[in-house]
Amino acid sequence: MSDQIARILIVDDDPIVTQSLAEYLAEEGYDIAVASDGAAALEILNRSKPSAAASPDEPFGVVITDGNMPVMDGLHLLRETKNKHPDIVVIVLTAYATVESAVECVKEGAFDYLTKPVVDQELLIAVQKAVRQQALIAENHTLRSQLDTRFGLDNIIGADPRMTRTYDLIEAVAPGKTTVLMGGESGTGKSLIAHAIHRRSPRRNKPFVEVSCGSIPETLLESELFGHVKGAFTGAHADKIGRFLAADGGTLFLDEINSASPGMQLKLLRILQERRFEPVGSTETVEVDVRVILASNEPLEELVASGQFRQDLYYRINVVMIDLPPLRERIGDIPLLAEHFLRRHCEEVGTQITGFTAEAMEALQRYDYPGNVRELGNIVERAVVLTRGQTITLDDLTQNVLDRGASAITADNCQATGLPWLGDDGDWQPMSLRQALEEPERQILLAALRANDWNRQKTSDELEINRTTLYKKIKQYGLDRLAG
Repeated sequence: MSDQIARILIVDDDPIVTQSLAEYLAEEGYDIAVASDGAAALEILNRSKPSAAASPDEPFGVVITDGNMPVMDGLHLLRETKNKHPDIVVIVLTAYATVESAVECVKEGAFDYLTKPVVDQELLIAVQKAVRQQALIAENHTLRSQLDTRFGLDNIIGADPRMTRTYDLIEAVAPGKTTVLMGGESGTGKSLIAHAIHRRSPRRNKPFVEVSCGSIPETLLESELFGHVKGAFTGAHADKIGRFLAADGGTLFLDEINSASPGMQLKLLRILQERRFEPVGSTETVEVDVRVILASNEPLEELVASGQFRQDLYYRINVVMIDLPPLRERIGDIPLLAEHFLRRHCEEVGTQITGFTAEAMEALQRYDYPGNVRELGNIVERAVVLTRGQTITLDDLTQNVLDRGASAITADNCQATGLPWLGDDGDWQPMSLRQALEEPERQILLAALRANDWNRQKTSDELEINRTTLYKKIKQYGLDRLAG
């Protein structure tokens, strides 16, 4: 709204007052409409039809209303306006000012309360403040919308069955305050998942605070999380609010929790159980209402077995586990993710690129992504910035992608080395070393399934594997597409 003419509705049963206020504020550059009573004002607001002077989709931002009017008085209009149009800022004018009436108006949501006859400069200052307030409200809506877009489920890309289960878990856990633990390599999207849980929870309008425990020195992590009082240690020149208190009412995401020291693990166990703590150097106990989401880039169960992570803390945080697979294990999602990043970065730099050449996409799918989804996003961003054509080609990709792609085994050297990589139609296909190692298992499973007419129970019995394991292997190798 800050870039548009601010629209103001003046409501008063005295036509001389409305005309005077309208002319004065119009001279100050505002777009003015008038109404003679509260009922007429509500009708205008409900229509929300701006004049030609305003943007076609710009609603009213401010209402200036008399407090004493027939049909519907100012207080009633205030209530109805805040109920039906909560973003509109309301200023109440009255010739019968009392402390009680002022307090009541403020309680009902009035932005300001002025006494008639209103001094022009006093009114102008109140209107200017109201317009700025409305602009802040509109900006907050825009920012929330951007957050919903950036961290909504639509922004988490993947058709892999494991990602589908992740979407279901997000929907299931978001409404409550259950502690969530995420596992997965760096770059698999744990922060994005944490944001998505927060944005879909009742805490969405409260703070989301993220702490990367692995990037903060152990000596400072306690102060960072719990805060400290002045003089608690050398360099503590003032009180500091910790991240737990900053996230009060909202969500705290503790990433790389596997790096926390044994002492810090004990403190975390206490706050997760009691939701209370003492800042460093203080004896005062602070209580907080925080939903905690944690993530580890190392398997915590292995750290528990080796004595590096407290078993009691592990059981306390492992209420709901979301395990994010590395990108190399969901190759089928690479085209979806690449196209997603392409659209995003094209919008950011203001360019139009239609897509990837077949060779470029094949190279992207052959690469093993040690940096996972984050690395793919960086690769696509670089390609968008550097390309001079309408499509991303091999020349636009990073050298490590090209080097890994060049090392993939081709049809000719497959046959030359006797490796058993066959397509479903019997033709030789390109593949990586990992695919070559997995192919014998795939071929055995496919042969057994076909021999048993795709009877999965009979196949699992014959291969002496668990039925659930067979189902996972069928999904992993895409054999379900070949059934029937």
